[in-house]
Amino acid sequence: MKVAVVGAGGVGGYFGGLLARDEHDVTFIARGAHLEAIKQNGLRVESQLDGTFTVPGKATQDTAEAGEQDLVLFTVKMYHNSDAVAAIAPLLGPETVVLTLQNGIDNGDILAESIDESHVMIGSAYLEGRITKPGVVSQAGPGVAAFGEMKVGISRRGENLLQRFQEAGWRVNLHENMPGMLWKKFAYIAGSAAVCAAANCVYEEMRTKPETRALIQNAIEEVLAVGRARGAPIMADSLAWAMDSLDRFPGQGRASMAKDFTEGRPVELEGLTGTVVRMARELGVPTPTNDFLYAILKPAAARIEALHAAKA
Repeated sequence: MKVAVVGAGGVGGYFGGLLARDEHDVTFIARGAHLEAIKQNGLRVESQLDGTFTVPGKATQDTAEAGEQDLVLFTVKMYHNSDAVAAIAPLLGPETVVLTLQNGIDNGDILAESIDESHVMIGSAYLEGRITKPGVVSQAGPGVAAFGEMKVGISRRGENLLQRFQEAGWRVNLHENMPGMLWKKFAYIAGSAAVCAAANCVYEEMRTKPETRALIQNAIEEVLAVGRARGAPIMADSLAWAMDSLDRFPGQGRASMAKDFTEGRPVELEGLTGTVVRMARELGVPTPTNDFLYAILKPAAARIEALHAAKA
């Protein structure tokens, strides 16, 4: 396959790296020092599951240079969505699939507003992934992915992609009800990441303290209530799945958003808890726990945003 990875960070670098290692024609869309390092030395992937390997340095900032692709892995941070979506057009051919593997719940809808919905598939990734230095990404945690169509059902293209992904070493499932799976993950990530950031702790600490664990569960239950009010196909085991995911996450690990707060990087607060609060207000659904977490984290997020805007 010809594959473009739009957002060659922890998620895109890891899954795109596996495809490149399997000799697919992968182009990494990147910027700055990360782009230059990939061009010069290739992309180095340091994985707890797959070892350390380096794949060829086919990379560019200009999507027009990459041209039409069979598959676009859309893995940018949500606060980069507007710029990244605008850059997708040169990558699209008649049969191109654009697969979002992002946090959040409405990335597929955002893509479908700018490109034909027929191109879009939705998915999610479960891992701790980072750019550790230019040209190097790390993978820790489960390292698994899930994907499917924006509407309930299994497609032939999904089955074909599943085979290619598995041959490349992805730990991945194709789901008939991917919208429901996405709400599962969104509820889990929004609740646990916000608490992790607000408490500035590791997962073992927050899930073993009864009061903190209850806070996380309340946040997750509120997100699922918002999904039901929106008419989403929420799955019956969503809460149990989310709490099990909380317990299976590496004990000394921290949510990516919590790390971003600590390191003064731009954060995905608006795409996670901010989206929960916005949707809840539109629907008249009470979300007191998420309202509280959003209010606690908003000042620090705004400060980080102002600092980065001043440097731009």
